[in-house]
Amino acid sequence: MSEDNDHQDLKGVRHSIDALEKRLQKVVVEMERSQIADYVTLLNRPFSLMWRNLLGGVSRGVGYAIGLTFFAATILYVLQLLGALNLPIVGDYIADIVRIVQRQLEGKTY
Repeated sequence: MSEDNDHQDLKGVRHSIDALEKRLQKVVVEMERSQIADYVTLLNRPFSLMWRNLLGGVSRGVGYAIGLTFFAATILYVLQLLGALNLPIVGDYIADIVRIVQRQLEGKTY
């Protein structure tokens, strides 16, 4: 009976080792897929990392500037079209804004 228990224990250990090996294989595949080796290599070369971050920051800044320019140009174009229509409500509103800004520039409070 003791041999049967030992045999069962050995099968259980083998099963656990097989399950652990399968799980470890999955972890290896996921690590290869995530390209962690490339990331570690990049971290070990700080100048390359700084250069990439600099280029990324400049690219984002240029993108924001271009986007803001197009957005502002569109808004100005729409305002010019509204001004050409000479709408009384919009004209009065813009005139009020101009008056408020002028008073602020003169040092008076509104």
